[in-house]
Amino acid sequence: MNDLFQSLFQLFESSPVLVAAYDGFDRLRYANRAFRSAYFIEPEEMPFWPDLMRRNHYAERGTVIRAEDFEEWLISTQSRRGKVGFRAFETDLVDGRWLWMTETVQEDGWMLCIATDVTDLKASTREVRQDRDLAIKASYTDELTGVANRRFVTARIEDMLQGQVTDESPLPGCLCVFDVDHFKIINDQYGHHNGDLVLKDFAKCIHRLVRRTDCFGRVGGEEFVLTLPATSIEQARLIVERMLVGVRKSRPLKDRPDFKYTFSVGIAAAQVGDTAISLFSRADRALYRAKLAGRDQIHIDDASSDRPSQIG
Repeated sequence: MNDLFQSLFQLFESSPVLVAAYDGFDRLRYANRAFRSAYFIEPEEMPFWPDLMRRNHYAERGTVIRAEDFEEWLISTQSRRGKVGFRAFETDLVDGRWLWMTETVQEDGWMLCIATDVTDLKASTREVRQDRDLAIKASYTDELTGVANRRFVTARIEDMLQGQVTDESPLPGCLCVFDVDHFKIINDQYGHHNGDLVLKDFAKCIHRLVRRTDCFGRVGGEEFVLTLPATSIEQARLIVERMLVGVRKSRPLKDRPDFKYTFSVGIAAAQVGDTAISLFSRADRALYRAKLAGRDQIHIDDASSDRPSQIG
């Protein structure tokens, strides 16, 4: 077996095809010579994907990023990266090469990336393909915050529920519904521009704590949704507790350094027979109870746990 692994390793190292593997936390765990060369990675390095993209962008190398604000681009891209089992797309490098990239994702979040140089293929239609890819991206992205929109996150809820087969099978995960507390008052008192800044700040705060296998998106107004595949209700509670703490510390308005805000959240664990609508409804009811209880807290759907569900 060791001989087989060694042979495979040598084949990957000598191949002109770019090959890389990322773990569920989006940390690079393997990259062959071609991939390391294209993205300026030292042989023993294992950077996280966002850190790799950030350093290459500011060094003006690696992937071409057509965005005025890199951090906004990063949030938008991470909102879709690794959320589906397979996707393929075209990307270009600063050195002029064009790559056809595929991403294959396992249930545990590990992702295999394979890229082939297609610089000389169908260059005349490249602009059309790029415009198509940008249009697809826009159709899945919330314009204000850059995170996934209702359409994309709903599809990820349905994907999560597909793992639900029998009573003996592990339940596929949890759904969280968020609501920024007293958002109408924020808009009325500080203006719609500052209200937009609060929503953008909230999306950034939450997004920092979202795993790559999860999907976070805005479904309308001040309401957001987070899917947590293969996650127990207690794990979901711990994840969201960290988010509560992070948002409480945030001060999003530069001209009003004392301004702070909070959010409420309802969590529901997927049950056998759930649909995207029924799961969302239970999480939304839990959110309503969190708001009735005083806001700035989590409430667990009663059907998801027999334990006391309210926490501060």
